[in-house]
Amino acid sequence: MTKQIHVWSDYVCPFCLIADEVIERAIEDDADVEVVHHPHELRPRPAPTLRPEDPYLPDIWQRAVYPMARRYGVPLKLPSISPQPYTDLAFRGAQYAADCERAHAYHRRVMTAFFREDLDIGDRSVLGRLAEDVGLDPSGFDRALDEATYTERHRQALADSASMDITVVPTIVIGTRRIHGVAAEGVIRRALHETAVA
Repeated sequence: MTKQIHVWSDYVCPFCLIADEVIERAIEDDADVEVVHHPHELRPRPAPTLRPEDPYLPDIWQRAVYPMARRYGVPLKLPSISPQPYTDLAFRGAQYAADCERAHAYHRRVMTAFFREDLDIGDRSVLGRLAEDVGLDPSGFDRALDEATYTERHRQALADSASMDITVVPTIVIGTRRIHGVAAEGVIRRALHETAVA
């Protein structure tokens, strides 16, 4: 029976990339695990997004992000995009990717594009190239970004996140276990085991 790991994240959260990579390592020998990604916008429109030239981002990256990334062996760097992009467009694209059974690949590509390649994931032309990278039809993807269906599905996903009281990203749910923040590989494996024997 397929076990599921549900992860709530935002594409501009570096801890979410770290969590993704730890989860990938934890499940690499278990073909019966599916990772399901859910959106949670940290700063939805019209709230202002963060700017890397302001003190907050460099400080939190030096104090928390870079040390954790080194601990888990995850390469990433503070993106220079200023202000940081809104992620609603990328998440609408994720809904299309899910319809095309490319959700996981798309999620990973968008996340690594921002934190490893310094690409503006709020730019629809950039998102189109990333979608093509993971095998999506670029024309279909571009149309989907403007379709009311995908906008509504993203809105409903955010409503579901709120109804579950998701306030921290990443939030990882495995069975009845709910984990806030990055979890070590052993924690992920134990939670999967507990779910399997429950």
